[in-house]
Amino acid sequence: MNILRALAASLALSSILPAPASAQPAYPAAQRARDSAEALAAFRGNIGAIHARDRATYLTFYLQSERLARTGPGGVSWGYQGMAGGDPNAWPDTLIATHAEVVPLAPGVVYGAYRYRVVQGGSQRGVSERVLVKQPDGSWKVAVSTAFGSPGDAPVPAFALTGATVIDGTGGAPLRDATVVMRNGRIACVGRCEVGADVHTIDARGKWIIPGLIDAHMHYSQTGWADGRPDAEDVRARFPYDSTVAHLEAHPELFQRSYLCSGVTGTFDVGGYPWTWALRDRAERNNAAPRVAAAGPLLSTIDHWVNTPAQRQFVYASNDSSTRAAARMVAQYESDAVKVWYLADAPGADTAHLKTVLRAAADEARRAGIPLIVHATGLWEAKDALRAGARLLVHSVQDQPVDDEFIQLARQAGAIYTPTLTVAQGYLQLYGRDFDETGLPMECVDPATRAKAARTDSLPANNYPMARIRQSLERERLIMVDNLRRVHAAGIPVAMGTDAGNPLTLHGASVFREMEAMAAAGMSPMEVLVASTRTAAMAMGRDSIGTLRPGMAADLVVLDADPLENVRNLRAIRLVARGGEVWTRRELEYR
Repeated sequence: MNILRALAASLALSSILPAPASAQPAYPAAQRARDSAEALAAFRGNIGAIHARDRATYLTFYLQSERLARTGPGGVSWGYQGMAGGDPNAWPDTLIATHAEVVPLAPGVVYGAYRYRVVQGGSQRGVSERVLVKQPDGSWKVAVSTAFGSPGDAPVPAFALTGATVIDGTGGAPLRDATVVMRNGRIACVGRCEVGADVHTIDARGKWIIPGLIDAHMHYSQTGWADGRPDAEDVRARFPYDSTVAHLEAHPELFQRSYLCSGVTGTFDVGGYPWTWALRDRAERNNAAPRVAAAGPLLSTIDHWVNTPAQRQFVYASNDSSTRAAARMVAQYESDAVKVWYLADAPGADTAHLKTVLRAAADEARRAGIPLIVHATGLWEAKDALRAGARLLVHSVQDQPVDDEFIQLARQAGAIYTPTLTVAQGYLQLYGRDFDETGLPMECVDPATRAKAARTDSLPANNYPMARIRQSLERERLIMVDNLRRVHAAGIPVAMGTDAGNPLTLHGASVFREMEAMAAAGMSPMEVLVASTRTAAMAMGRDSIGTLRPGMAADLVVLDADPLENVRNLRAIRLVARGGEVWTRRELEYR
């Protein structure tokens, strides 16, 4: 009986649909155009009322009749009264509506459709349809409304950004009044472009378009607070470390959203638990996440204890055979790098043994055809890493000035230098019980991390010699800044990386502090931008991201202010595109 009633109700719509072809009156082109324009205006008004959360106006666009039909994944609903009596607060967090188009079917009857993305807890894309009917008073009412979600692997619709200034990430001159066309997740055209009828155009006049930023040094296995690094501050009594790591593995989307909110569309995890490798494929298929490269467990020259009973993120490279076994394990997972935590600052360190271990890792990396990357913060260690063939130094040299030999070794190795200038400040704030959110867009930080960071000031008092710690860290900072100047002046490629995940170096939000510190060290805004896009993509091992050229991945950021005037303008994010999916900054923010 339900099917029969539905059929009968659907037949009742016949009075608003066109008559059979033999009885149809002429439908002149001028009237078709007029109906299309009027119905499209009503269609957009309907969507606009959703954006404004104006229920009274929203309801005026619907046919106040029992013949109103609304269809979605949950089935068919009939009649205006049921709609008007619904929850008045049932609005999506965000509705993005694009590609609206209409087709006139008969005098006074127009079909319309648009693509949507709804954010309400999660995010869902789909297609929504309308049949609009002209009323005797000249208004247009929705008689049929549908909404159906798209499969997760459905292609992203084509978009064009027009009239903007494009800074393509290569270091070349900006392109004025340019268009960027994104189709099938790739850049189809940059500059003077033809925009097809199937492309939704976004007016970007007065805006700047840059490649998506890339954080070339971060850790998904760390939280951005003390609970992710119990070796820095032991809060395990309140935040059990095993549970913390399990939560990180289960919910990478929290930090991934933080990165997109901060304009970051690529991340290089340079050391963590084996589960970080699995993030790569998952992120590649998910336009709500930045792209991921991952080095997996670190090969460490000390037997570091921050692991879980089930997995290790630090593997002790105690001798030649254990190092080779660990490097082969890393290679088996098609890791993006073999990472060595190269610590030789203990008094009386056996440097001959350390060299043997490092070269064993380098040899296995070469055999596997993957790069060797090294944590080496001392000048001696950094030089030895370069002699062994390190392609990426993931930190600054911070104990003494780099010399001509270092520069020559870096050139010979073709190495990239990631300065990580600001990570130590997070430790200083943690030890000093003084979290400072100045310069951090906290709206891009998930609420749980925000709450933990706010607890910093209420942690139990400690007996740390803060004056001595501040003095030591300031000395290292000045050395790092001067070394960055020397390395950059010598033409060694520099990549931006934050070391996010370490205490109070928050995922996503910390990129702005790091880029501004690089500018304060003497790099121009263009040089910082290239370091944060093209060179960071090189460090990550990706040649399909980092610049805006035809064929590259459609990962970009639209800014409200000129980043070449001031690096701080990189904060002025309006839109972020990842794989051609366009996100507004507002929908990426945490409320």
